[in-house]
Amino acid sequence: MRWFHFGLMTVLAMLTASAAQADGGPIGAPGAHHLAITLVAESATPAAGSTVTVALATVPEAGWHGYWENPGDAGFPAKLEWKLPKGVTASEPVYPVPGRLVVADLMNYVFEKPYAPLVTLKVPAGLAAGTALPVALHTTYLVCSATVCVPEAADLSLSLTVGDGAIAPDTQARFDAWRRAVPKPLDAKGVFQASDGRIRIAIPYPAGAAPKDAYFYPVTTGLLDYNAPQTVSQDGDRLIVETKAGATGGAGPLVGVLQIGAQQGLRVTANAGTVAATAATSTGAPAGGVLMATLIAFAGAMLGGLILNIMPCVFPILSLKALSLARGHLDEGAARREALAYTGGVVAVCVGLGAAILALRAGGTAVGWAFQLQDPRAIVVLLLLTVALSLNLGGLFEIPTPQFVNRSGGAGGAFATGALAAFIATPCTGPFMGAALGAALVLPWPAALAVFAGLGLGLAIPFLALGFVPALRKKLPKPGAWMETFRHILSVPMWLTALALAWVLGRQAGVNGLILGLGAALFAGFALWIGGRRQARGLAFGWGALIALLAVTIGGAALVSRAPAKAAVAEAGNEPFTEARLDTLRKAGRPVFVYFTADWCLTCKVNEKAAIETDATRKSFADHKVAVLLGDWTNGDATMGRFIEAHNRAGVPLYLYYAPGAAEPRVLPQVLTPGILAAL
Repeated sequence: MRWFHFGLMTVLAMLTASAAQADGGPIGAPGAHHLAITLVAESATPAAGSTVTVALATVPEAGWHGYWENPGDAGFPAKLEWKLPKGVTASEPVYPVPGRLVVADLMNYVFEKPYAPLVTLKVPAGLAAGTALPVALHTTYLVCSATVCVPEAADLSLSLTVGDGAIAPDTQARFDAWRRAVPKPLDAKGVFQASDGRIRIAIPYPAGAAPKDAYFYPVTTGLLDYNAPQTVSQDGDRLIVETKAGATGGAGPLVGVLQIGAQQGLRVTANAGTVAATAATSTGAPAGGVLMATLIAFAGAMLGGLILNIMPCVFPILSLKALSLARGHLDEGAARREALAYTGGVVAVCVGLGAAILALRAGGTAVGWAFQLQDPRAIVVLLLLTVALSLNLGGLFEIPTPQFVNRSGGAGGAFATGALAAFIATPCTGPFMGAALGAALVLPWPAALAVFAGLGLGLAIPFLALGFVPALRKKLPKPGAWMETFRHILSVPMWLTALALAWVLGRQAGVNGLILGLGAALFAGFALWIGGRRQARGLAFGWGALIALLAVTIGGAALVSRAPAKAAVAEAGNEPFTEARLDTLRKAGRPVFVYFTADWCLTCKVNEKAAIETDATRKSFADHKVAVLLGDWTNGDATMGRFIEAHNRAGVPLYLYYAPGAAEPRVLPQVLTPGILAAL
């Protein structure tokens, strides 16, 4: 009976379309469309040799629906006929995760709310700026209500011009939101087995991180019975989808979309094989699994935060706070209050940054950890902070209230110290936090915030232990004149941090921006010197100096701006990363090493000098004809951010090796050695 309904519906739709065309009228005349489709380009001025994404922004009329790429038991997908300028090519459309609608025992994969299939247009290289690129599309599609189906057609067009590829902020936000609804490709392959009228599909998935409302939408036809109930269960680091096999069968491979949440999915490819039956727990009750995944990520984040204490920008602050306890003038209660306040400051900043990332990503913006360092204004503020701390450690002045570095006894000062330590530590988290932060971005938001809190707790553990364990404080060196000398020595790593920030500012804002930042640091230093002179005479630091410092900081941040975009400058023999170039190299059978870096990422720079940009690595890559692509994420890039996210990372560094013929890349460690690269 189901197939009778399906055949009758299809025949009626074809007859209606034929009759409309025989009458000489369009299918779905203007004003009668039940799907309102608009063609939208991400950039009206794509650069020559680049790609531009085009969206078919579609709004169904209330009570009507359009169809997914596999419509299910009934209907048919949209047909796209492009008319493009010479040399321009269009990809197949990628669809968001669909919904399900059962009508007369027929399962339909549909869209009942606004949606936007995305198509990538490739613009040929060598076109002169200003070249017109007229784009036309004729599309035919089926639109249905609960009782009737109507074939429609639409003629759409765009006028593009070769230019600089600029994207308007509001357009970028729309496309980021549309891309979030598109299933992410799953790196690892699945396995399926069809036998005895049943089919089981094993899909790699992190142990414990069970999806919500899991459902498998097949793109490949014939292997599944669309309307049969599905059972999704967790079995270690994989999900098992079991349902009734399709009537026609097939050898695969099986391609489909695994829904893992509202408007979230993974694009899955599974090959035929053996999938053992499992008695694993259904994902309908994932609380225990999510808890386990959260605990694992939390532990990894704590370990990473603990290691951060030896970084040059954090160690001086921690050392001073430890030495403040070594003076021994605090009772047990005061020491514990300071430790808790310091921990509160660290955790508050880590959770705050994590919440900002989650909020921005929920709004469709592709950002990752340390995103604030992609803005030169934040670099200016950090530069002035580190210069001030360096001068303080050098003895030029004493920081006035709140007393948050060199004095103890005040909870407010300890809180501010912890907040500062956490804020300036973010560029160093890459090698210790990559997997944990990547897991945080796919966990429910309360669990994700717990992971960010774990980073803060790990960073605060040494001072927390000193505050609560008197025996540890007794092991600290006795107070003496050496403490002032040690404090001066601690200014050296802080000055090195300031130099690194100045270099990053120059890379982001150019020479003019660097001069502006150094000038602001000079005036800030002068204001601090004036305050220090007043303190030497027994006076207060002075409101005049404080106001001058505030004015210099606000003015410097307000005046600095990002330098005009330039083509990425790669190491000799390397090329700037683009997904199009990666695809070309892989199709040519070349092995490819891709590394993502940023100027503000300390670990990235160490890896590059110690492992990537060495003569031994260059020779090894040349001998094996390994192509090298460099992805520079210093200033942020939405497309690159989404690519990084697809490999379960929240930021840089990320190192990938694509072996010839391999379907997926090998993800390399975040701390590299020449031996690792030579063995590729």
